[in-house]
Amino acid sequence: MKEGPDIAQIGALIGDPARANMLTALMGGKALTATELAAAGGITLQTASTHLAKLEAGRLLAQRKQGRHRYFTLADDAVGKLLESIMGFAAGRGHLRHQPGPKEPALRKARICYDHLAGDYGVRMLDSLVARGAIDAVGDGLALTAKGEDTFKCIGINVADLKTSRRPLCRSCLDWSERRAHLAGSLGKALLASFFDKGWARRTAGSRSVIFSPEGERRFLALFPVETPVAA
Repeated sequence: MKEGPDIAQIGALIGDPARANMLTALMGGKALTATELAAAGGITLQTASTHLAKLEAGRLLAQRKQGRHRYFTLADDAVGKLLESIMGFAAGRGHLRHQPGPKEPALRKARICYDHLAGDYGVRMLDSLVARGAIDAVGDGLALTAKGEDTFKCIGINVADLKTSRRPLCRSCLDWSERRAHLAGSLGKALLASFFDKGWARRTAGSRSVIFSPEGERRFLALFPVETPVAA
């Protein structure tokens, strides 16, 4: 009998096309009903219920009830990290499910990855924070610096409150489209929430795309500048 973690079980749960589509739909961070997930999976509600039960038993999904309705979310941030990593691996090996279409540029520019900003803007944000010394990149890990606490305070984010959470403050998440890291963890979540609260950006219905307003984009780019290499 083999010992150790059973990766085959997790692989089988994620590997079914309908379940993979339902899990991907939940990467937008919103809680969805079984009916909505059935549509995402391209299956009947009865079949979706069976799949959802398996995913919940495998601790990939969590369920909560509100009145007569049941809503499903990813179980935790670790599931979102796993899915994003698999997406990056699949994209890097050329395993794409469709040809690039009208939504592709928007997804690559800025999108929600579970509860934080991903895409070109997500990578830019982390690069800028590292360049200014707000975050230290040590190997694959990230650590907030003392300068970073002041930086986030100026942005309007109370780091002291975030430190009381059991969730990591900042974490590196591999971006599937950029093949580089963006910022996850409670800081990543707080930053994306602040962009929405300030009216800089909004979610797109039925998509993971994040659309910045012209003013929001101007402010975002000014807040997270990146150095342009000087031509020799």
